[in-house]
Amino acid sequence: MKPPLLLIGHGTHDETGVAEFGRFVHRLRCRLDQRVAEVSGGFITKAKPQLRDSISSLIAHGHHHLIALPLSLTGDREALGDIPGTMALEQERHPTLEFDLARPLGPDHRILELLAERLADAQADMPRLVTEEMPEDITPAETAVVLVGHGAADPAVNAEVHRVSRLFWETHAPEMLTVETAYMSHNRPGVPGGLERCRRLGAKRVIVLPYLLFAGGVLERIWAQALAYGANHEGLDIRCAEVIGDCEGLADVVIDRYEEALAGAADPGVWTARRRFTEALAVERMARDEPEPEIPTPV
Repeated sequence: MKPPLLLIGHGTHDETGVAEFGRFVHRLRCRLDQRVAEVSGGFITKAKPQLRDSISSLIAHGHHHLIALPLSLTGDREALGDIPGTMALEQERHPTLEFDLARPLGPDHRILELLAERLADAQADMPRLVTEEMPEDITPAETAVVLVGHGAADPAVNAEVHRVSRLFWETHAPEMLTVETAYMSHNRPGVPGGLERCRRLGAKRVIVLPYLLFAGGVLERIWAQALAYGANHEGLDIRCAEVIGDCEGLADVVIDRYEEALAGAADPGVWTARRRFTEALAVERMARDEPEPEIPTPV
């Protein structure tokens, strides 16, 4: 039986996001039944189950080696917290705990495919305002996309979202007028700024595509800003796509990240997170336990 999979979420006060996280953990339990010892999940802040409680539960069930997987598209340490440091603290609480840290989920070609599915669903939606007149036939060349990331204080994380926008445009939406990047916080342009860029480029329809895993307060703010912009630009057809969400495609990516981390743990040539932090903690413990050298008394 393979070691447990521990999904790590940042945490949110929004019940919708917490519930969707829980459903996704359950989906993986069903997918990995009889193959993985256990699938668990925990949040670093704000929500339950807390990460430390999930780890304690795994230890209580006799699991001392696990694969920790940050449920994140970008690996933003400010958003998710210092996961390696958090896990190192858990090793202080549970000296028998060993772990390997899996990579974040994005960018991955399957994530881009899921975004393309959400885009297609939004394109197929009926216009918000139904009138007696036939809706205008808008071509893909007159349609723009605004891919909205969460936004981070780290420029490298924001650049990664911009890279995803470009990859998505070239691989899944080359017929579109443009795929612009926007951020919900920390960076410009925001959602209104992204929409304004598309309008100035001549777009007649703009689809807002959230680069988010689960629904919740962030998604609601994105939609609210997009609809507020649309209320002041009646000639522009603005549509809002859904998040990636709890689905089989996302589970496929998570399972691959798990197997990748597991393969790295089995390879003695790979310098894994478990080995790094286990050895670092051992050195720190030795330093604490070593008695202070005696200072010779002057003669």
